[in-house]
Amino acid sequence: MKKAMVMMVMCVVVLMGRALFAEDVPSVCPTAIFPFEERGEGIKGFGAKVADIMFAKMVVNPALYLVDRQEMQKTFQEYELTLSGIVKPDEAVKVGKLTGAKVLVTGSVIEADKSLYLVAKVIGTESGRVLGESVKGKISDPIETLVEQLAEKVTALIVKDSEKLVVKEPKMEDRIAALNKLLGNAKRPIVMVRITERHVGQATVDPAAETEITLVCKETGFEVLDPKSAADKKADIMIEGEGFSEFALRKGNIVSVKARLEVKAVDRSTDKIIAVDRQTSVEVDLTEQIAGKKALQNAAMAIAERMLPKLVNK
Repeated sequence: MKKAMVMMVMCVVVLMGRALFAEDVPSVCPTAIFPFEERGEGIKGFGAKVADIMFAKMVVNPALYLVDRQEMQKTFQEYELTLSGIVKPDEAVKVGKLTGAKVLVTGSVIEADKSLYLVAKVIGTESGRVLGESVKGKISDPIETLVEQLAEKVTALIVKDSEKLVVKEPKMEDRIAALNKLLGNAKRPIVMVRITERHVGQATVDPAAETEITLVCKETGFEVLDPKSAADKKADIMIEGEGFSEFALRKGNIVSVKARLEVKAVDRSTDKIIAVDRQTSVEVDLTEQIAGKKALQNAAMAIAERMLPKLVNK
């Protein structure tokens, strides 16, 4: 395993015993693991070792899913951010929005006299809650043993206290109601939604992201034109974009899929871009196609909530 893969990985923690649908498909909690800070003269390089061993320990745990980090690295590069360094609690919300992570794990390696402390902070990007775990040993103790102990504690903590870390997903009708309240009596422009999408390695049956944004627009009072029959010039605003989903991992009968959606809104009279947004999402289901659709649907809903208020004339 290359050192570059150590700096940040994304694990999807399966919260056992809970379900998304009647098929008892488990819900998931995307978790980003950052390097640990080093505090002490004799522990140089320990921060990377801790992250490396935690990754190796957690990836073999049957309660975990591992998602490739290349997409997150690309997103960070867009913002000229580095994947190394310490994530502070007040930065967790921003990192969560950029990566799709709902839980961040970071911490410190501390040398004190002849003792070595490994302290992990587990941060909920939505709830703002900060929980912690720690282990203590001697400087002479094998670092691998201490990190393995910490990894077990952190994994158990995320699974056990997921409801404290992750905000419960609101119902669709509640999200629509909140968006309608935010939009108020502002005049809604006529919009057309055109989003292409694909699932890597398989044919796309129907556009989940386009359908979701169209649905949200209709439910919040926007007039929506059919992109297959109406002319572009009839719409005040064109909402267009691209999305893709791809297989991440299979464990037993459960399939994990990740998706990326990028959308922009263009004023048809001036060709100016009014808003641009993107979202990464991870979903699980019993089939790869359904998981991909759900991931794109969730990404589209998140984008619609942020973008539609920018399109109205208040």
